[in-house]
Amino acid sequence: MSELVADYDFTLPPDLVASRPLAERDASRMLVLDRHSGSLEHRSFRDFPDYLGPADLAVLNDSRVIKARLRSEDERIELLLVEPLGPGEWLCLGKPGRKIRPGFAFPIAGAMACVVRTLENGSRVVQFDREPDLEHFGSVPIPPYLHREADKEDEVRYQTVFADAPGSVAAPTAGLHFTPEILSRITHASITLHVGIATFLPVKAERVIEHRMHSERYTIGEQTARAINTARRIFAVGTTSARVLESQPAGPIVPHSGATDIFIHPPFSFQRAGALLTNFHLPKSTLLMLVCAFAGREAVLVAYAEAVRERYRFFSYGDCMLVV
Repeated sequence: MSELVADYDFTLPPDLVASRPLAERDASRMLVLDRHSGSLEHRSFRDFPDYLGPADLAVLNDSRVIKARLRSEDERIELLLVEPLGPGEWLCLGKPGRKIRPGFAFPIAGAMACVVRTLENGSRVVQFDREPDLEHFGSVPIPPYLHREADKEDEVRYQTVFADAPGSVAAPTAGLHFTPEILSRITHASITLHVGIATFLPVKAERVIEHRMHSERYTIGEQTARAINTARRIFAVGTTSARVLESQPAGPIVPHSGATDIFIHPPFSFQRAGALLTNFHLPKSTLLMLVCAFAGREAVLVAYAEAVRERYRFFSYGDCMLVV
């Protein structure tokens, strides 16, 4: 077992970070890793349906990204809404931190905001006098490593075609490759996990077990529970779907809403997911650790090295990897 966060590092040339999506969602390349033999195969995402048998089920995360990034009227203050806590109350990330202190009030997004308190991790609890108008004043919170402002293209492409339940502050990016045509060729069901603050926070601990995940809200509906319980093999589409599936207790899946802070890393033993579709993740990230738990650290890092050699596109707008 690799206990150090440094064991999940790899070298990535900066020009392999995809700054924009491809013209067609399903045109992404797909590196297929057989976790049992370690073999690698270069395919297109359009081949994804070929890997599902008639009794297999793809489980998608249908959370919709909200326009969670807000700026004050004078452009001096930025908030990222992370999670609603109550009427008009939000957990937020904010900057500049030295200014956004408890008691500080300011106009933003058509409302007046007041900082209630600062949490240990640096996030803020902010109370608005009315719900902030995200549609008119907010922007899509694209990842900071893109080093640019979100635009109209991001409003469409940083959202899956099956997005339904609003609540995420980051896209479940493995789902970005799907088109209605691809969905029509596979048996699929949806869970909802609202992607939260953990996506934006680096792993600062030196040892993997010292890192703590933030809790994220999820829902499993009745039809999805029934489909999962009767499927031969589950294809988890994205790490978010995998986390929801693996956080469930033993036995048949029960429809319900809840929250999970599960941190999946080696030597975790998967009980639900039989295959995993995922994008290529940041070095030393919890997402990479989850993939390593599923396929083995050595095999995954070999696959990543191959992806670098073959110039795959990395991160949110990049290509994908299917682990079977």
